[in-house]
Amino acid sequence: MTTLEGKVALITGGNSGIGRATARAFAGAGAKVVIAARGVERGEEAAHEIDGAGGQAIFIRADVSQPDEVAKLLARTIDAYGRLDCAFNNAATEGAMKLLADFTEYDFDTTISINLKGVWLCMRQQIRQMLQQLPAGGVIVNTSSINGLGGVAQGALYAATKAGVLALTKSTAQEYAQ
Repeated sequence: MTTLEGKVALITGGNSGIGRATARAFAGAGAKVVIAARGVERGEEAAHEIDGAGGQAIFIRADVSQPDEVAKLLARTIDAYGRLDCAFNNAATEGAMKLLADFTEYDFDTTISINLKGVWLCMRQQIRQMLQQLPAGGVIVNTSSINGLGGVAQGALYAATKAGVLALTKSTAQEYAQ
């Protein structure tokens, strides 16, 4: 793995699963890691695990579906480490598994807010930070799913959000990638 010594990496959904494994990998490569998630206990545990292994990590509680919490997440990241070099937008919910006609408006709003709006809110703040810092630049990776390519029975809302993440990511890359 390429060294990430001196780099700052933010991982949303970094308290479990793919996010937690990514946080460990980034820290193992030398990055200063910010773990963001709603679950405080597991988030703090993940940060302590990295610190205990000789890495450097902090946990910041954040709900990525809330614009003010995303803004505070980025501000606290910059306060702690001075910049943002890597972002892994991984926070998501599988949501309810139902036939499409059985989803409620609450199911729809919750799944869209976390899985799609959350990625957009994070990217918006991350891009602004990466453009203004010196030296400018950084890398953003967003988690999607094979379900975003072809759908999944009883998971239409999840699949729709993951298709949206793919389109959002590709469109943003066309706008900002160098």
